[in-house]
Amino acid sequence: MTSTIPVIAIDGPTASGKGTVAQRAAQALGFHYLDSGSLYRLVALVALNQEILLDDEPRLTAVAATLDVRFEGEHILLSGSDVAHAIRHERVGMAASKLSVLGGVRQALLQRQRDFCQLPGLVADGRDMGSVVFPDAGLKIFLTASAEIRAERRHKQLINKGNGANLTDVLRDIMDRDARDSSRAVAPLKHHSDSMLLDTSHLTIDDAVAFVVRAYRSSEPRHG
Repeated sequence: MTSTIPVIAIDGPTASGKGTVAQRAAQALGFHYLDSGSLYRLVALVALNQEILLDDEPRLTAVAATLDVRFEGEHILLSGSDVAHAIRHERVGMAASKLSVLGGVRQALLQRQRDFCQLPGLVADGRDMGSVVFPDAGLKIFLTASAEIRAERRHKQLINKGNGANLTDVLRDIMDRDARDSSRAVAPLKHHSDSMLLDTSHLTIDDAVAFVVRAYRSSEPRHG
């Protein structure tokens, strides 16, 4: 699947900064970028709009299998409408976290994620990129930070976007998401022995991006 196409798989918990790091690393390397979380958020957005219960696996799986979605730069088109901003709402993220434990939904989205693997290469971020979606990725990184640091980052993001937020509530939400992600029956989030651990608690974004790019370039001969 990825034997001739370089893949960097970056996994980690919510608000660890993996999306920003992955996107900027992809830009630095001239690679494609996959934000796998956006696919789950798209399913969540449809579920919320259609009032589908978040434990209704058959209906949610059908939604995941038939998403009419196109990614065009920073635009995410769902049935022709740009929902890039809508899927970033906190309630959509919470819904996505809940439905992502469903095996049917994950299986329906699996091939869609693999279709992003194209030359000259791919940087993919998520929670099971290295373990399930791209198990033969040439470089796997588990990017994390303490729950407290992640809560502070998310709280700052929400405030900067003009959303009222309580730091204690944000921390509780992050810890709840961590618990769901790490304990789910299908593809639980965890650091595997074949991935490099990168703790960004005390790193800048630039530091983290440089780490990823440097790690890839040092492993490049394996892709040749």
